[in-house]
Amino acid sequence: MEDQAVKNLFNVPPLVRENLDVALKSIRSNRLRSLLTIFIIAIGITSLVGILTATDALKREVFSSFEKFGTTSFSIVSRYYSVEGGERERVRNSMAITYSQARMFKENFTGECLVSIHCTASSGATIKYGGASTNPTIAVIAADENYLRFSNLGIARGRGISANDDRLASFVCVVGSGVVNTLFGRHEDPLGKVISVQGVRFEIIGVLEAAGASLGGSMDNRVIIPVSSARTYFMSDNTSFTVGVLPLEFGSGEDYHGMAEQLMRSVRRLSPIDGTDFRISSSDAMLTELNEVMGVITIVSAVIGLITLLGAAVGLMNIMLVSVKERTREIGTRKALGASAKMIKEQFLFESVAISQIGCALGIVMGILSGNAVAMLMRASFIIPWVWMLAAIAVCLAVGVASGYLPAVRASRLDPIEALRYE
Repeated sequence: MEDQAVKNLFNVPPLVRENLDVALKSIRSNRLRSLLTIFIIAIGITSLVGILTATDALKREVFSSFEKFGTTSFSIVSRYYSVEGGERERVRNSMAITYSQARMFKENFTGECLVSIHCTASSGATIKYGGASTNPTIAVIAADENYLRFSNLGIARGRGISANDDRLASFVCVVGSGVVNTLFGRHEDPLGKVISVQGVRFEIIGVLEAAGASLGGSMDNRVIIPVSSARTYFMSDNTSFTVGVLPLEFGSGEDYHGMAEQLMRSVRRLSPIDGTDFRISSSDAMLTELNEVMGVITIVSAVIGLITLLGAAVGLMNIMLVSVKERTREIGTRKALGASAKMIKEQFLFESVAISQIGCALGIVMGILSGNAVAMLMRASFIIPWVWMLAAIAVCLAVGVASGYLPAVRASRLDPIEALRYE
């Protein structure tokens, strides 16, 4: 009753309905062969959808991480060229951007921008409180009062580092939520507690809002301390600082880039014949480059999946040719009872498409699960790749038609007398 209601609902023509019924009965009567073919298709679609799902999840995570910093901000970092075109350049400065140079830039930059001075004092520090300690994977950031705003980091509790903290070289710090969860109990307030950062004691004055993960690593496992304090205990004369610039008004980011480059060249005392020994890195440029890289990864992933699916298509065509050979007498009987060549062709095409679409549905489910499992290992969010699902359905439809067409034509051209005599 339910099947009849569905058929009436979609108003399927009788001949099409009959061919579809015959195709499905044929699939059920050859369960092992049909299941093997379905799994071949499913493996191809799993490879295609799974790889592309994981790629899309990683792409979304990377882009969301960069968007947190804003697309108008940019950073000035060290760049050192020793050879250019086979000739050695004149080099006035060392490779590092020193603290005094960064400070001079900050004090003399006239654009309507927020300027931050910061660097990574340690990338593998161990933080201790009482008997508890973290793994040696905590990043210690030396920063000024503008770093939190430049990096778009929010304070969940307490306050951030102030200009006065930096001026007085205060032993205070702002910690990430991951550090708090490791060192303190659920109900213990970390504010005012004194922790040990690589053997140096700092008082917690603030806790950052949870930022999640980026590129497989947690952004909550960090401690931010004043630059002046970090210079005393964690840095050498070769430490290179990063200067971050965040425009405060709507305008051309390129104008600020030019102003920043001219001022930094002056700060580093470069003459017109000296090459620029620093680099201006903007968020939008990095996003563009990442988008290009991710595009290449997507294309390569799609090609890998399609190659796997090509093998499945060959297997499906072989199965359909064997099916035509085995059912020669059945084809002869149907033709003797009045079935036209078109009906015979449709029957085998329907069978091929049905097998490919069942394998497609199974492959999509397996692909989404496997792709998101890989994404979760990279700490990316769960996604449903609607575009790739529709693409998989279209590809499987093409595979089903292409694989079934030759066997269907061969079946439709069989002579009914010869077919009935076939043993």
